[in-house]
Amino acid sequence: MVVDDQRKPVSTPGASAVDIGTLPPVGVVPEKMSAQVVRQDRYGDPATAFVPEILQTPRIGPGEVLIAVMAAGVNYNNVWAARGYPVDQVATRQKRGEPEDFHIGGSDASGIVYAVGEGVDDWTVGDEVVVHPGVWDADDPWIAAGKDQMIAPSAKIWGYDTNYGAFGQFARVQAHQLMPKADHLSWAEAAAPTLVGTTAYRMLMGWQGNTVQEDDLVLVWGGSGGLGTQASQLVKAAGGRAIAVVSGDDRGEYAMKFGAMGYLDRRKYDHWGVPPLVDDSEGQKAWTAGARQFGKDFWAIAGGREEPAIVFEHPGAATIPTSIFLCQPGGMVVICAGTTGFDAMVDLRYHWTRQKRLQGSHGTNDAQAYAYNDLIRAGKIDPAVGRVLGFDDVPRSHAEMGRGEEVFGNTVHLVGAENPTVGRK
Repeated sequence: MVVDDQRKPVSTPGASAVDIGTLPPVGVVPEKMSAQVVRQDRYGDPATAFVPEILQTPRIGPGEVLIAVMAAGVNYNNVWAARGYPVDQVATRQKRGEPEDFHIGGSDASGIVYAVGEGVDDWTVGDEVVVHPGVWDADDPWIAAGKDQMIAPSAKIWGYDTNYGAFGQFARVQAHQLMPKADHLSWAEAAAPTLVGTTAYRMLMGWQGNTVQEDDLVLVWGGSGGLGTQASQLVKAAGGRAIAVVSGDDRGEYAMKFGAMGYLDRRKYDHWGVPPLVDDSEGQKAWTAGARQFGKDFWAIAGGREEPAIVFEHPGAATIPTSIFLCQPGGMVVICAGTTGFDAMVDLRYHWTRQKRLQGSHGTNDAQAYAYNDLIRAGKIDPAVGRVLGFDDVPRSHAEMGRGEEVFGNTVHLVGAENPTVGRK
């Protein structure tokens, strides 16, 4: 429980914690809640790092909102949080002066507003909402100067860099993070796509000079996963053509269901990872042959000798050399993560002489999140729900994601919502 003087209790005296799958009356906030909690002495395998606990319901301050979480989506950032690597989030927050010795993660949520803080005029108790993951200090000088909110020094990812995310019955958010829930979506569907969708939107639409244009080719790594399915749909909605990279025909077919025009099976190639050094002529020859074959197979799907205008990256170490090699002159490789490792290599010969752009991208600003949510509400983007699980399965889903076992769309956990019958894919 945060003890910051600016944050006031919102619990209703005498209101006890409710069971998962149920809700107290709207606006009645219990003093305690259930949450899937990570502690430092459990860092490691997400299967054992997450443990259900009963904790005090968070307080909110000015500009903040408390929501009852109906459903929570799963993202790779809380695989990292559970491992305590590459960042020990508990220690990092304690250095900032936050007292909690635990982490309640989860960066995607659908829910109902249960309390609003001072100065919040846009939302009222009972509103049905989804949450975007970008948080920042309202008085940050960078933001006050009108610059991109997500590049501000104070910018963070909700439910990863911050505490009291979606894996508790109640979550604390900044008011600007809230967006209207799409009427046509269930709680589970609404909770599924926002982090990956807004991340993909920023990657594809946020970098002036290299945004998706009509008929552009885009290579999408991890095309059957939550991020990839959102990216391919956004490319298609913009009039572009997405080609997915997957690991199997079943995953390729799934990617095509969500907007890809075709797919490449990465298991058919063996040149992944850091290439041999330039002075290793034989090694370079073998690596280049593999990368060229990958490119030729890409051309076959594209219908001609055309390179991707944008390469949508997140594996990192294993794939960046191929992405830079294949990207068209003047094109962009845009990356938001490094799920195969952070030590990537770029062959600068292909980078500077062909004037390619390697662009980092992280999170979302408000305008991008709202634009993405408008597409969701209009039914132009499918949440791509791969499976819906119970609250007790939070450790399992993160362990499976960390091992790369579940890559069909987005995984969602029900919290306050009743269990529907939903197929895996």
